[in-house]
Amino acid sequence: MSLLFAITPALPLGEAGKYVAAAYIVVFVVILVYVGIMAMRAQRTQRELEELRRDVEAVKAARAELDHDPDDGSDQTGAGRSERSEQIA
Repeated sequence: MSLLFAITPALPLGEAGKYVAAAYIVVFVVILVYVGIMAMRAQRTQRELEELRRDVEAVKAARAELDHDPDDGSDQTGAGRSERSEQIA
């Protein structure tokens, strides 16, 4: 195996350095783009999670209001629910 390395010509250091630098730059850019995409996805997921939390809190508040509303007089617990709150329930 060492004989194979001995007879194969190596690139001159000046030319090889350009290719190595280019390879590092390409890898760095690919990693940078990947991290950017993951950060955008994480932000979008965080916004959606906050929206879902607000929806759940609104449904809980509406249920609490319906459960403690003595002026209503009706026994229909789900009469005022929206389609979104029924999906969450």
